[in-house]
Amino acid sequence: MKKIVISTIILVVTVTYVFAQNTSNFGVKAGYNLASVTDDSGNETDARSGFHVGLYSENFISENFSIQPEVMYSQQGFKIENNNSTYTLERDYINIPVMFKGYLAKTFFIEAGPQVGFAVSKKETLDTVIGDFENDSEPNSFDWGLNVGTGIKVNAATIGLRYHFGMGDLYEDTDFKNRVFQISVGFDF
Repeated sequence: MKKIVISTIILVVTVTYVFAQNTSNFGVKAGYNLASVTDDSGNETDARSGFHVGLYSENFISENFSIQPEVMYSQQGFKIENNNSTYTLERDYINIPVMFKGYLAKTFFIEAGPQVGFAVSKKETLDTVIGDFENDSEPNSFDWGLNVGTGIKVNAATIGLRYHFGMGDLYEDTDFKNRVFQISVGFDF
């Protein structure tokens, strides 16, 4: 599965450069994350606040349509509180979204696209009445899903809202999936 996703991303980036109308914007973006986890029954955990930062390349296919691959560092995770204990997972990823953007007006856009993520760090803790406990279980190190969003671009500045629907299971034996709401500010070079 990983090979298929990575091959697809490489293909999309290559096709983007081949068909681009000599209009490409490279830039940097950063923002706020509100991350949580949900299961197939719709149960959701408390959120973890964090940030994301990275680089993008927006490549216009036509006047109103572009493809934007990105490489982002993203702080994600969740918290569960019950019966005098708190379980926290802090999980950081290198995410690679490929966004298909449509400009509905000169400055207003909507976007959607796939994303793969590779975990680069994790910290799991269980705080109880008895004391602290560190869990050595290993969540999956690969995540994948779909992003949808909207934003405004004025000259070289972008403000965007995005939601990530994780589709890969966070742990082998559960149906927990990542969910991340993002607010971003980006600047073209």
